[in-house]
Amino acid sequence: MERLISKTKGDRWIWLIVIILSVWSLLAVYSATGTLAYKKGVGSEQFLIKHLVMIVGGIALMYFSHLLDYRYYAGISKVLMVITIPLLLYTLLFGANVNDASRWVTIPIINQTFQTSDLAKLALITFLARTLTKKQENIKDVKNAFVPIMGSVCVVFVLIALANLSTALMLFGVSILLLIIGRISIKQIAIVCLAGAVLLGAVMMLGPRRKTYMSRIETFMHPEKADPDKAFQANQSKIAIATGGVFGKGPGNSTQRNYLPHPYSDFVFALIIEEYGTVGGVGLVLLYLVFLYRCVLIVTQSPKAFGALLAAGLSFSLTIQAFANMAVAVGLGPVTGVPLPLVSMGGTSILFTSVAFGIILSVSRDIDEKKQKEQDKVIVGEIPAM
Repeated sequence: MERLISKTKGDRWIWLIVIILSVWSLLAVYSATGTLAYKKGVGSEQFLIKHLVMIVGGIALMYFSHLLDYRYYAGISKVLMVITIPLLLYTLLFGANVNDASRWVTIPIINQTFQTSDLAKLALITFLARTLTKKQENIKDVKNAFVPIMGSVCVVFVLIALANLSTALMLFGVSILLLIIGRISIKQIAIVCLAGAVLLGAVMMLGPRRKTYMSRIETFMHPEKADPDKAFQANQSKIAIATGGVFGKGPGNSTQRNYLPHPYSDFVFALIIEEYGTVGGVGLVLLYLVFLYRCVLIVTQSPKAFGALLAAGLSFSLTIQAFANMAVAVGLGPVTGVPLPLVSMGGTSILFTSVAFGIILSVSRDIDEKKQKEQDKVIVGEIPAM
């Protein structure tokens, strides 16, 4: 165990945040799955054990991802993009249909489903970081730099948006942030935004889930006129938050878990506030803010552009996803199916999220090792020759 801890490098605050979120996730999921377990005729421990396995597996992936030199992810990104685009197409055509959305693909043999957009997020962010770094010398070149970047962003955006608009919009926003950091001109960024707006309009008007998207927006904008069935999730979430008070009802004492759809995933933040109160909700928000702050430090300290862009893209993606989930729970956004990173119960989404954390820690580890080498050189230089 001591040997394993000694090999754990990178930002200690991020490791601590991961551990706190993981423990909190186990408590919340165990409490939230009681009703689900009753309906399925099984014990809550069954869901807890499955979630624990995913958490442990995620931490293991995070550990091995942080040990790998982050520069290797530049080459891996090319392979991921080659895999991702055909996989997104396959998901749209032949993926498992849940709630009128084809987002999942079943892995043969183990019969485990995974959401291909999770892989796409990782692939696109790493690919953009690599491409922006490689093209820095001719970043203004439209043909050799701008077209490949714009093409990759728009293709992935459309393929995800057809089944999962919220995830596509968040990924598009992160891509724009990376383009800004990567010194793409304002004019070219405006072209990407315009293309994204056109594609968004096409998906909203012509996509297979257009009615669902419009209905959710209408329900959010005019809740007083909304069908009670369509506003049920949002209303139950608000009840959970309102009854939580300052300090909450205590762990495992939620009552809204019996009425709130998906209290263990999409609306886990509402359950946390009900059980841990406003104090717990604010505490969770602060954890993600501290994580973002530590990642900003990593970005500013990274000596290589690729490391800075990689850490920035992944940290923005995770933080934006977290705040999108919490915004929906408190009624600041239309209902979406976005999980809370490292807290919501989920299969492979936890694994992909853990890899993203691991890559950020890999960049942090490289910074720490370079600082240590510089300190060693100074110490050696100060030792007088005998």
